[in-house]
Amino acid sequence: MTTRRFIPTREWEDARQLRGLAGEHAALAYLASCGWSIEAHRFKLGRHDLDLVVRRGPVVAFVEVKTRRTAAFGLAAEAVGWRKQRTLAKVAELWRLRNGRPGDTYRFDLVSVTDIGNGRLEVEHLPDAWRLERR
Repeated sequence: MTTRRFIPTREWEDARQLRGLAGEHAALAYLASCGWSIEAHRFKLGRHDLDLVVRRGPVVAFVEVKTRRTAAFGLAAEAVGWRKQRTLAKVAELWRLRNGRPGDTYRFDLVSVTDIGNGRLEVEHLPDAWRLERR
């Protein structure tokens, strides 16, 4: 059995990972500027994680962040298929059991971050991006 070595983000070299982390930071800043409080960043269950968990009053949003350089490979929402949604739901359920409060309502949001050049990022927030379907 092989084990994966933990590598701190400051030691990452892969451009895709760094782009994704920058997108998460941009999404975090955007949501905070919109009045959301950040409950968790990269909440993990095994090798799966929730990019962000944010709260505004009793509403808790489990946020998947998709960062792109272009839309050439499709929209961010298209990258979150039913398998990914099901995985996110399992991690979200663990967060809810550990940290949820009576009266909370939960939803899944998507934040799309696009690098539009010259160090500028375009952030789009899609609230309640999907609902879980029984499969």
